[in-house]
Amino acid sequence: MTEPFTIAIDGPAAAGKGTISRAIAAHFDMAHLDTGLLYRAVGARMLLGEDAATAARTLVASDLDNDSLRTQAVAQAASQVAVIADVRAALLDFQRAFARRAGGAVLDGRDIGTVICPQAEVKLFVTASAEVRAKRRFDELVQRGQPADLDAVTADVKARDARDMDRAEAPLKPADDAVLIDTSNQTIDEAVASAIEVVTAKKG
Repeated sequence: MTEPFTIAIDGPAAAGKGTISRAIAAHFDMAHLDTGLLYRAVGARMLLGEDAATAARTLVASDLDNDSLRTQAVAQAASQVAVIADVRAALLDFQRAFARRAGGAVLDGRDIGTVICPQAEVKLFVTASAEVRAKRRFDELVQRGQPADLDAVTADVKARDARDMDRAEAPLKPADDAVLIDTSNQTIDEAVASAIEVVTAKKG
């Protein structure tokens, strides 16, 4: 396939959208962009004292290749910079150009189907209960050897949901024509299979 074909996947933290996105990209041989990493990279530079908007405008690919972007502190910073209109504007063109590349692209984030790529050929909204997502994030932190408290992680997930859903600029919500995939009671294989079925049907 050489024509652009955009798959937009949105959803809250730890719902499984990243895993599903990577699996779909591999299955259909498409490029993949975790747009959350863009905001994490900006957040990481902000934690080092840099102005967030300046960081967004000068972001380079190597900024995304950093293990520190997966820490809880950077995740919180990412959620904070994501509400800044100048940051979102600086990253908009990059994401849209990536989405329309030849051969197709899968983008996951929080406003792909609603703001970044409203004309995407496929839109998915991947979600799960806050408690399930908090347990996943807790297990992930423990596996990485990072200190974690389940109650604190749960509170953080709920606070991040509130920030993402209530922000004035590009709030987290399903696009009107998005297909909902709730992974609360699904294995990752089941969720991936559901997503692939939707994309296959859309591709005709």
